[in-house]
Order: sequence, then C-alpha cells, then structure tokens
Amino acid sequence: MSGFFKKAFQDMKESAKAQHEVDKANFEAAKAESKANFEENRGRNTFAKAKNDAKKNWDDAHMTPAERTAKMQQEREEQIAAAKARTEAAQEHYDAAKKQ
Repeated sequence: MSGFFKKAFQDMKESAKAQHEVDKANFEAAKAESKANFEENRGRNTFAKAKNDAKKNWDDAHMTPAERTAKMQQEREEQIAAAKARTEAAQEHYDAAKKQ
C-alpha cells in the first residue's frame, strides 16, 4: 500500500514540474502578446478559444489513462514550442508598432 502512495505522489510531482514549465512559457507569451496588443490597441477573440477548450475537455473524457498521459506530454512540448514562437512574434510585432 505504501508503494502505491509513493508512486502516486512521485507522478504528481513530475506532472507539477512539467506543468510549471508550460505555465512559465505561456505566461511569457501572454505577457508579450498583451504588450503588443496594448501598443496596437486591439482585443482578442475569446469565443473561438472557449469552443476549442470545450471540445478538448469532451475528447479527454473518453481516453484511457495511458493515452491521456501520452497526450498531455505531447501537448506540453507543443505548448512550450508554440509559446516561444508566440513570444518572438509578439516581440517583433511590438517593435514594429513602436517604430510607427
């Protein structure tokens, strides 16, 4: 029984570390996008994001635990790469808006 809890807490610890990396990358990307949007004085479309999140939750509810773990790891890697690209694009956008 103690091995079960040890493994469960170890899995939670690893998941928390991985999610922290994703959160840091997403925070930096959101911060850069907000700065660029403020400079350009534009808003963002949130309805499409809400619709995509609802579909993702529906699909996740019908997965096995192993499939869910593999998908989560793949999504983390994709989110980190996308966040870095968004940060760079937003910085370029900000620089271009600042020069005008």
